[in-house]
Amino acid sequence: MAKRKKATAAETDTYRHAADRANNPPAALASEGVTPPAPPASYAYSPRRDPVLRSDPDGEHVRLLQIARQRALTNDEADRLQALLADREPWLEWAGKREDHARGRFQTDPVALHVHERLSAEAILACAKREDVQRDLFADPELEYREAVQFYKHKIDWSNRLILGDSLTVMSSLAEREGLEGKVQMIYLDPPYGIKFGSNFQPEVGKRDVTDRPDDLTREAEQVRAYRDTWHLGVHSYLAYLRDRLIVARRLLADTGSVFVQISDENLHRVRQVMDEAFGAGNSLSIIPFKTTSNLGADVLSAGADYLLWYAKDRDQARVRLLHVPRTLADDKGGRYTRLELADGERRVMDSDERGGQGNVPDNAKVYRHDNLTSQRPRGAGDLAAYDLHGIRFSPGRGTFKTDEEGLTRLADAERLGYPTRNSLAYVRFHDDFPHTVLSGVWTDTQTGAFTDDKLYSVQTNAKVIERCLLMTTDPGDLVLDPTCGSGTTGFVAEQWGRRWITIDTSRVAVALARQRILTAKFPLYRLRPATPEEQAARPHGTWLRGPKGEKEPHTFEYATVPHVTLGSIARNTHLNPIFDRHRPILEDRLRDVNAALGEVSDALRAKLAAKLAEKMQSEGLRSTTDADRRRWLLPGTTKQQIADAFAGRSKLKAKHVKAEADAVPPDGRFEHWHVPFDADPDWPQSLTGAVDAYRAAWRAKMDQVNACIAEHAESETLVDKPEEVRTGVRVSGPFTVEAVQPAEYDLTGDDDPGSGQFAGAPEELPDGFDPADGPPPAVQVRTVTPRRAMDAANAEAYLDTMLSRLRSGGVQFLGNRSMIFSRLDRLGGETTGLHAEGRWSEADGEDADPDGPPTVGVMVGPQYGSVTAKMVEEVIRPAQRRYEDLVIAAFSFDGAAQAVIDEATNPLLNIHAAHIRPDANPAMDGLLKEGGKDTTSQQLFTVFGKPRTDVLRSDGDTFTAVMEGMDLYDPKTGEVASTGAEKVAAWFLDCDYDGRTFCVSQAFFPDRDAWGKLAKALKGAVDPDAFAALSGKVSLPFEAGQHGRCAVKVIDPRGNEVMRVHELPHELPKGA
Repeated sequence: MAKRKKATAAETDTYRHAADRANNPPAALASEGVTPPAPPASYAYSPRRDPVLRSDPDGEHVRLLQIARQRALTNDEADRLQALLADREPWLEWAGKREDHARGRFQTDPVALHVHERLSAEAILACAKREDVQRDLFADPELEYREAVQFYKHKIDWSNRLILGDSLTVMSSLAEREGLEGKVQMIYLDPPYGIKFGSNFQPEVGKRDVTDRPDDLTREAEQVRAYRDTWHLGVHSYLAYLRDRLIVARRLLADTGSVFVQISDENLHRVRQVMDEAFGAGNSLSIIPFKTTSNLGADVLSAGADYLLWYAKDRDQARVRLLHVPRTLADDKGGRYTRLELADGERRVMDSDERGGQGNVPDNAKVYRHDNLTSQRPRGAGDLAAYDLHGIRFSPGRGTFKTDEEGLTRLADAERLGYPTRNSLAYVRFHDDFPHTVLSGVWTDTQTGAFTDDKLYSVQTNAKVIERCLLMTTDPGDLVLDPTCGSGTTGFVAEQWGRRWITIDTSRVAVALARQRILTAKFPLYRLRPATPEEQAARPHGTWLRGPKGEKEPHTFEYATVPHVTLGSIARNTHLNPIFDRHRPILEDRLRDVNAALGEVSDALRAKLAAKLAEKMQSEGLRSTTDADRRRWLLPGTTKQQIADAFAGRSKLKAKHVKAEADAVPPDGRFEHWHVPFDADPDWPQSLTGAVDAYRAAWRAKMDQVNACIAEHAESETLVDKPEEVRTGVRVSGPFTVEAVQPAEYDLTGDDDPGSGQFAGAPEELPDGFDPADGPPPAVQVRTVTPRRAMDAANAEAYLDTMLSRLRSGGVQFLGNRSMIFSRLDRLGGETTGLHAEGRWSEADGEDADPDGPPTVGVMVGPQYGSVTAKMVEEVIRPAQRRYEDLVIAAFSFDGAAQAVIDEATNPLLNIHAAHIRPDANPAMDGLLKEGGKDTTSQQLFTVFGKPRTDVLRSDGDTFTAVMEGMDLYDPKTGEVASTGAEKVAAWFLDCDYDGRTFCVSQAFFPDRDAWGKLAKALKGAVDPDAFAALSGKVSLPFEAGQHGRCAVKVIDPRGNEVMRVHELPHELPKGA
């Protein structure tokens, strides 16, 4: 077989970041390594208020008032009460807040985060193109074993992160364990709006319409706990939930960073006060209403908007990039741009049709307005007292001109001065001097509709909203955090714009949706350039993108810019002077020719031309005449009497009109530059017509050069939302990981010391001379010293008693309607590592022959919240295999690595059974399902499930294919396991060379045939369409055995749960189709 070519990036590209991250424990390696101890992190509640303000959070004034009802206050008490009532700061009170303030702080455990998956769209596409998949496409550090088990000790290349877990503990871990305190540039928080359980969570991947019906409610224990923590006291606990997360978020933010909280009007006022306390009222930057399509059920008006509360960590240091949007005449709601300059230089007021902004402006005409030329600063010594223009003296009034005399002259020569009245000198600002305007703080174009992408999640935010927040506050390479992942919109937007991202959610459904959305996305490819020294100096601690060829030197986007012509940029533009000097003598010569041609104009012609002016004023109205009309018909030498004779007998024309028009005649019988007509009258002598045409041509030539020079040397605005796009490449997402919180384990010893209990003691040292290539030495047990966020002992006791009681009475249900019933099940003490009970069992229709005999079954009960991990399984197998014939691991969920450990357990004397606990049995679900009266003690609460039905077949030569035929799908509503086909899964993944540490997704399959649609279309010709079609099927693309000689298959069910199976790849595998 011909050797396949190496993978290249000719057709696909991605961005890599010149940043690093800690080496988190791989899920399957966690039990073999050392996680450094980390004490609980403390976060102070003290709000950052202006020091001159005061408050009485402890209620001392209430106590003093109560005393006053019983007896007279002492002088000191009276003075104290008076001070409290006089200086008391407004204080948002909720249940438990005063007690929290009395404690002054709260604590959270910075849990370890385990890496479960590494994903790379480039690797999947390389496999589809039949190219070798390089491990570095996953940003896999491939550390030697000795370093790989030293968790959080080594820096590895950055990869983005999708984390399953509670946002509070995850953010604390990021700050305390990984050193990300002060490293996050933007946080986007979209907390739940309402208090209904069913309205907060989506139960399945494809089920976006959520209701309060029991069948639609989530059964994920982590989400139930999140709901309980958030809403168990209604809005009181909701505000406490937000406050705690905002306090930790503030610690993560860089000094230049910003946080955005999305909220509806229901709790807007309360949440703003909480943010004032967490960030300081002075750090509020804006409240941004944005239009939505949702109707939140207001009784009076339809609530068609949500709100963004934008706060900076430090307003004075905050990084803000203003966004600009194109501006049209239709956007001129104030009606300020009402004048036109035509190509020949004529200036006039726009008529009603032209003001409509519908394309009625004449060709080559420029819209302008008169703008203020003076400032309010009082005139001082050296300031210009007056300026002469066109024979008129203008004063700045009580203020001063915005530029000096040289600047004013330059503006005049550039035709940028005008006078709407003879007493007012103004700056001429053209509409296209800056054809953009700063985006306002009210966003009306953010609703979703028929022409936007379909929603993936029940409560999904429009990407445009997050995109604007990100672009206003971050630069390429910056880190963005979203503690409320949902469908992954923040991660998606951050990936598109070259930012690093971390996104967190308690829902497996949300993680599954976000993973698919980001992995299969096609993004624009933006051109990169080296960051300038000035840019690097402005961000001395910033992170940057790597170069297009992987260069580690800082790179950023090449952005489009637009010129921004201002009064100052013209007044200071000395490059205009040579143009003025070059064209001044030419225009003077043309002016002499025009004045010379006046000699051929007779008095009779002057009278005839004046009569044309009179006729227009009479027939079309007094205001119909323009400056161009007067220049054309009131030639130098026209007398007042000629005008009076022309106006005689016309009812609308009075003596005052005669005087006004006579004053408009150029004095001294000659033209000045500001008098020369813009066009000719048919009755003019040919010589005058030719001279005026020649003058206007010379004037146009000058102005074309002037305008080009102004544009070339104008200030410019960078459009941070318009990077230069490279059309020749297809960009996909960079490498990212799926991680999860290590759940708490039960320590029933009653000892809260992190260094004691189930995993106490320091880790044993690896022996000298250890060769990492040999794997871990069998004689050494490396024990974790990770502190556990131990449950309160009483709660742990109650939970375990409840679970064991139900297990004792109901037994365990197996596939095929087989049941095992316990004849005896006894609690074990806390000293037995990982095991919680032991006993004996028998078939449901049989009897135990020796009920008093030695125990044959060990039982481990998984966490009330969170999944059973590989580490938990490995540590419970060790004692169980020496004592029992069967081991039951009962839990609400299992992570994939744990199932792989169970699958690979080879002890022939120990049968390991993974049993799902029906979620309804979780005490946390009490009162949420509206199913009162059910007796959960007698239902099928513990059900053993099987492996995913997968197989590996050898194809021609040395290649293999994996086949996914289905899985045993657990229904949490009934507690039953049903064997389903491949069409029922939400996704399945293949790691072609599983290393036993982390699942690297080299092939990803989604039943949605459109999942890879955009990439398939973009890569048409580079990737066989049949390869993309296979990525929605149940048979993998062919692959070769890697250096580890095994592959792994992971299957995801519609509720986001996963099952995993590892296959060895020996040479004797049977051939298959």
